[in-house]
Amino acid sequence: MKQIDYVNKFCLKNKVAVVTGCAGIIGQELCIALLQFGATVIGIDLNADGNEKLLARATPEQRERFILKKIDITDVTELKKLVDDIQKETEVDIVYNNAAWKTNDVTKFFATTEDYSLDTWREVCRVNLDAVFLIAQLFGKLLIEQKKGGVMILTASIYAVCAPDQRIYEGSEYLGMQINSPAVYSATKSAVLGLMRHLASQWGKDKIRVNAITPGGVSSGQNSTFSENYSKRTMLGKMANADEIVSAMVFLASDAAQYITGQNLIVDGGLTAW
Repeated sequence: MKQIDYVNKFCLKNKVAVVTGCAGIIGQELCIALLQFGATVIGIDLNADGNEKLLARATPEQRERFILKKIDITDVTELKKLVDDIQKETEVDIVYNNAAWKTNDVTKFFATTEDYSLDTWREVCRVNLDAVFLIAQLFGKLLIEQKKGGVMILTASIYAVCAPDQRIYEGSEYLGMQINSPAVYSATKSAVLGLMRHLASQWGKDKIRVNAITPGGVSSGQNSTFSENYSKRTMLGKMANADEIVSAMVFLASDAAQYITGQNLIVDGGLTAW
């Protein structure tokens, strides 16, 4: 009986991966990881400075497989042109539907539910839900037309599967301001999971696997009070590092996960398992 090459199942050589939100904390590490595993990466982010800093992290060899695009993912016209341009140049194997946003005014983003502005709610929904749908729609159609299957991974949140423990936020700050986890974040990320399951059921016949990754809290500028409060809620007693989330994201894209679809992989140090 021929032995299966299990190591090669994790290889992404000759694969093309699209990553939205590539300049974010997780997005940056994800792009670097995909490049290390041999993939060609098309990174999409509106943050031009962040894109440049990310490109500088890649090795000369990796830069030959690294394309960065400054795109507003809420703009249907821009997205359609992007997909058309990609389709003319290459075929896509993997789509990381990863972008999310706190708006330009984080004070409004962290407002209490009682005082939350409907305009801010809609602004967050435009990126965290509407744009996620648009990316799924346009790239899903592309994957179907290619007729060779593919992978799509959506980024959800622990607050899509459980409520925020308000005790964590007592005395907690982010970039010097009092923070919470607003209702719009829970609502949009919960919707992402529903969308993921729907797409998985719809596109399974096209050999397209659709899954979600649910990151736990990642250290990214929170004060020590938040870090201590959050860490106490996890079974592993710590917040996540970005690489600990990214490793699971790479797994879902690889052939090692070829029989996994419609699933939400929770990487949270055990927080939601209590």
